[in-house]
Amino acid sequence: MPSAADDPFAACPDRHRTGSEKWDRYPDRDVIPAWVADMDFPAPAELLAAICDRVDHGVFGYTHEPPGFRESLAAHLAHRHGWHVDPARIIATPGVVTGLAITARLLAGRDDAILTFTPVYPPFLTLPGLADRRCLRVPLLQEARRWAIDWDALEAAAAADGARLFWLCHPHNPTGTVFATDDLLRLAECAARHGLTVVSDEIWSDLILDEDHGGPRHVPFASLDHPAARAAITLVAPSKTWNLAGLGCAAAILPDGALGRRWRSAGGGLVPMVNPLGYAAAIAAWTHGDPWRRRLVDLLRHHHALVHGAVAAIPGLSCVPAAATYLAWIDCRGAGRDDPQAACEAAGLGPSDGREFGMPGFIRLNLACPTERLVEALARLRRAFAAA
Repeated sequence: MPSAADDPFAACPDRHRTGSEKWDRYPDRDVIPAWVADMDFPAPAELLAAICDRVDHGVFGYTHEPPGFRESLAAHLAHRHGWHVDPARIIATPGVVTGLAITARLLAGRDDAILTFTPVYPPFLTLPGLADRRCLRVPLLQEARRWAIDWDALEAAAAADGARLFWLCHPHNPTGTVFATDDLLRLAECAARHGLTVVSDEIWSDLILDEDHGGPRHVPFASLDHPAARAAITLVAPSKTWNLAGLGCAAAILPDGALGRRWRSAGGGLVPMVNPLGYAAAIAAWTHGDPWRRRLVDLLRHHHALVHGAVAAIPGLSCVPAAATYLAWIDCRGAGRDDPQAACEAAGLGPSDGREFGMPGFIRLNLACPTERLVEALARLRRAFAAA
C-alpha cells in the first residue's frame, strides 16, 4: 500500500458536528459508524476545484442540466463500460432513490407489484408501499462464492397478477454481486415474457474490484442486445464513487424521449431540481475523476481482504466475497447472538442491520474509511462475537 505521505486515503477530516448522518447516529458514544454508504474520504481535488469555480460565479438560480452534463456522462459510460448512449436520453434527477420513486409512479398503477431481489438496499423494499404499490421479494441464493438468482422464484414472482416493474440493483447492494451477462440476458428474457420493465440501479458500477485483474466486469443492463434491455431505465450517479451523496445529483438514462417528457411531471411537484454545485461536481467526476477512482479501488480491494481475513477467524461468521462496492455483507447467524447488530454496537461498532435489507442475522459493514480505522473496527467486530 502507498505511504501516508502520498496516500489521499490515509486520513480524513473529522465529521463530527458537520451534520453528518453517518457520524451523528452515535453521539457521545465510542462507536465507529460503519453503516450508511458514504465514505470518510474527501472528494478529489479536481472536483473540489470545480465546485469552487462554480461558487465563484456567485449566482445559484434555478438550474437545469448545464452544458457538458449529459455529454460527460455519455463519454464516461463509453470509456468505462463500452456503452454508447445518446446524450438526449439522459435526464438529471436528485438521486437514484428519487429515480426509483418516479418509476413506481410513472410505470406502475396503484396496487401493481414491483419485483426485486433480496437482501437489498432498504428503499427498494419501502418505496413501493409509499407509492401504494406492492413489493414482491425474490430471495437470492447464498452460495460459497457468490449470491445467485433463484430462477424458479423469479419466474413465479414475475407471473404474479399486477407485476409491472423489476428493480435491479446491479452491482448489488449489499452483497457486492456483479451479475454476469448470461444472468442479465436470462433476466431480460423473463422480463419480456411477463411484460416487466426493468429499472437498473447501477450506482456502484464504477467500483468493480477485480476487473483489471481478470475478475468480472460490469455490463450495463440496458446495453444488452435484447428488447427488454432497450426498454429499460438505468439510474446512475457519481455519489458512491467520488463521495458526493450530499450534493444530490444523479441521472436517469431513458429508452426514449417520450418517457423523458413524462418524467418530471411524475414527481408530482415533490422532486426538486438538481442544485448547481451537484452538476459541477458530477461533470468533474466523470471527466477528471478516473485516476482517483483507480486508487480508491486498489484500497478497497485491500480492505475487503482485511475483512475476509478477520471474518474467517471469528467462529460462526462468514462472508461471500464481494465483486464490487465498499460494503461487506456478513452472515452472523452461526455466531450464537440473537441480535448481531446490538452485539456490534455494544462492542463499539455500528454496522447496518440486516433486518433493514430483508435478511435478519446479517450485518453490512462499510469499509470506506482509513485503513487504521478499519483495523480497529475489525478488532471490535471480533470483540462483539467473542465467546462468552
